Amino acid sequence: QVQLVESGGGLVQAGGSLSVSCAASGRTFSTVVMAWFRQAPGKEREFVAGVNWNGGRTSYADSVKGRFTISRDNAKNTVYLQMNSLKPEDTAVYYCAQDIHNAVVVNTEFDEYDYWGQGTQVTVSL
Repeated sequence: QVQLVESGGGLVQAGGSLSVSCAASGRTFSTVVMAWFRQAPGKEREFVAGVNWNGGRTSYADSVKGRFTISRDNAKNTVYLQMNSLKPEDTAVYYCAQDIHNAVVVNTEFDEYDYWGQGTQVTVSL
C-alpha cells in the first residue's frame, strides 16, 4: 500500500515563494512517475507538474511554466515542488500523485494516477 503525505503549504504574499514536499511510502517510488495537481474552490483538479522516474524528464502546465520547478529525491522517497513568483490564482489545495503504470510518460489527466496524498493548502494573498 502506498501512502503519500504532503507538507509545506501555507500563506504567502503575491510574488513570494513556497516549497511543498510529498513523502511516499512503498517500494515503487523510484520507478514511477510522480506529479502535482491542484484544486481551487469551485474548480476541477488540474495538472501542475510531473516528473519521470529518475528526474530526467519534467512536464508543466502552461500556467506555471517558468515559475514552478518539480524535482525528486529517490533516496528519500520524496518529490518537491518549488513555487516562485506566486500569484493569487495559484491559491489551491495541492496534491501529489503517483502513476504506478508509468515510469517515463507524464500524464496530465488526474484519472491516470493511482495514489493521492491528502493535500496541502497554498494561499497567495495580494
